[in-house]
Amino acid sequence: MVVLSAARRDTTTMAPESLPLGIIPTVDMSAPAGRGELARRLVRACAERGFFKAVNHGVPASVSGRLDAAASAFFARPAPVKQAAGPPDPLGYGSRNIGAHGDVGELEYLILHADPDEVARKAKTIDAENPSRCSEAVNEYVDAVRRLACRVLDLLGEGLGLRDPTSLSRLISAVDCDSLLRINHYPPSGIGGAKGSTAIGFGEHTDPQILSVLRANDVDGLQVLLPDGRGGDDDWVQVPADPSAFFINVGDLLQALTNGRLVSIRHRVIASTTKPRLSAVYFAAPPLHARISALPETVTLAMPRRYRPFTWAEYKKAMYTLRLSHNRLDLFQANGDVDEDGNDQ
Repeated sequence: MVVLSAARRDTTTMAPESLPLGIIPTVDMSAPAGRGELARRLVRACAERGFFKAVNHGVPASVSGRLDAAASAFFARPAPVKQAAGPPDPLGYGSRNIGAHGDVGELEYLILHADPDEVARKAKTIDAENPSRCSEAVNEYVDAVRRLACRVLDLLGEGLGLRDPTSLSRLISAVDCDSLLRINHYPPSGIGGAKGSTAIGFGEHTDPQILSVLRANDVDGLQVLLPDGRGGDDDWVQVPADPSAFFINVGDLLQALTNGRLVSIRHRVIASTTKPRLSAVYFAAPPLHARISALPETVTLAMPRRYRPFTWAEYKKAMYTLRLSHNRLDLFQANGDVDEDGNDQ
């Protein structure tokens, strides 16, 4: 496994040429070189890596701190109390079982819908003593990371040269969007220090939604399989922990919307042997009825349409029939010729 010690240094200035193999880009969201250059860097990061570290992102540390405190308090409670907030269907509390087809991990988690009313209802079982304490922390955090996700998508739209650069962010800002917040708690795995002994906290997968915005505490564990890797154990790159930053990755839907130009990256989490890891992931998703079809600007004679149109509801239904590690987009590849609207002929 490659460990990027260099990633702990200041890498906010990316060279104009292609990224070196194995390097995870860091992007300064304050745009010191201007908005146009920021848009260009984001497109390059998402096209060549599908993943980047966002610094100077504008999300107040106090907002993240309140969510961390609420999550830590919940996960510290006795198992019967936590189980009252489950089982995950798919929302709610769960432990170890993280997929419908035998996927397991060394973790416990909460999955919440990003809608404030849904959060308020679930908060009654998450924090029965003071539900508003939980819902306020979650809703404040979701609002902040949604804004960050929308900003990233607008910049990607500009960098890709879309006629309407806001077309991507509108998908996740709709009133009936299907975005989620997942809070993961990975207890220490308890595995000894024998060489090569690791516990999979969360197995290899891509994220199905449009964009994922992750923040974690100071415990390492996140690993990514960069597009230039071949999938062997030595190709996984460890992402150094940084609780002040957000780690943002392309999801399956964004890969389909950009006709494969932006890459949905495979990643996993290795459980620490000594310290608990706490992470929160905002999954930015469109409404269930949203039609996912390659944007016209991304389809050319040299780059014909790769995926047939589908709805997010169709994709979710297919997703629940598969294991986490399955390449879901394979089921939606375009077959033969398509018309100008993206429909198979």
